[in-house]
Amino acid sequence: MEKSNSLIKTLVNLKGNARACVWTEPLFSIPWQLYTPYVALYQVALGLTKGQIGIIASVSMLVQVFAALVSGIITDKLGRKHATHIFDVISWSIPCLIWAFSRNFTHFLLAAIINGFWRVPANSWNCLLVEDTEEKQLVQVFAWINIAGLLAAFVAPVAGVFIARYGLVPTVRVLYLLAFVMMTAKFQILDWMAKETERGKIRMQETAGVSPWAMLGEYRGVWRQVIHTPQTMVALGVMVVLNICTMINTNFWSLLLTQRLHVPKQYIASFPLVKALVMLLFYFVVIPRLNPLRFRRPMLTGFSLFAVSQIVLISAPVLGYGYILVSIALEACSLALLQPFTDALVAVSVDPEERARIVSILHVCMLLLSTPFGWLAGHAAELDHRLPFALNTVLLILGFLLMLHVGSRAEQGKGAHAVQ
Repeated sequence: MEKSNSLIKTLVNLKGNARACVWTEPLFSIPWQLYTPYVALYQVALGLTKGQIGIIASVSMLVQVFAALVSGIITDKLGRKHATHIFDVISWSIPCLIWAFSRNFTHFLLAAIINGFWRVPANSWNCLLVEDTEEKQLVQVFAWINIAGLLAAFVAPVAGVFIARYGLVPTVRVLYLLAFVMMTAKFQILDWMAKETERGKIRMQETAGVSPWAMLGEYRGVWRQVIHTPQTMVALGVMVVLNICTMINTNFWSLLLTQRLHVPKQYIASFPLVKALVMLLFYFVVIPRLNPLRFRRPMLTGFSLFAVSQIVLISAPVLGYGYILVSIALEACSLALLQPFTDALVAVSVDPEERARIVSILHVCMLLLSTPFGWLAGHAAELDHRLPFALNTVLLILGFLLMLHVGSRAEQGKGAHAVQ
């Protein structure tokens, strides 16, 4: 009973920045989850080709590389709290308005470029969340962050009803406007509730008289620290695989269902509800029973389930709802394992004194390795809608092998508990 209630106890007992970050997260996650299933369909409806969708994804990745590179510098100089507030508004509120009124490829490209700077608050927000939080709480804290996003699934079918009645494009425009309002409110409330972390105050003092160029030059030493820390390299490999798979699913999953499997567009919003129910069940029944500082076995299981889900999806016949539901259930279980454990793995595997810059380097490497796959997946989808998901399957197998072999070797080195 104690284990089954530990997730709820964690939520109730959260203090400080962890409480601010977790309790405000639904204002971001719900609108994001509402419009995300329709992004590719919205773009296609406005005349974009699959190749252009792939180009937008790759350009977004390139901007994210730059934003990730400077995110550590910005986070250290402005502080975790102010960097999060300023760049959240820039990278999310403004693009949501552009998306709401977009009419062509140029508009989407502009929004993607601005939105690419979300890598700055991703770093600063992560520091804000974890730096004053106990390590043993991190898996369950990140579980609650993911649960916040799942809440949208319970209202997502309403979007399907509006699409059936008013059409795809008008409905998605309203969803983007709703996202602008809710996200902007979230950013302001978080800024009111949060306080600068102790490590953040130290870094602001240490970097006050240091130029950004000098700080950038110091990355060489931080990079050497990263490559000589096995568990951090494991975390990087996992981040790369999951980032590519997420990018492919976000951009091409709805296209596979509607254009190959001929699932009506208004039904698309129903599938996230199934996914959310399975993930919530997994979070409350399974996650509390897992050791929050033992990552290897849960992540091996997660990679296996995710790979099988993609194989089932590829095998689905036209209107194969049974295949789709099985695929969604397997993916839901896999993500319920992989998402919080990956986030916690990254948090515990980096040097706390250099967290902002190490996370910055990890994101840069992840994005550089991921960027070509947006273009590749777009052209693969032009040939066959199933090919991007075949690519996912291969990458997930590689992720499994990484945790199986590299992870086992990393256990023997410094910080073995992080990947054990």
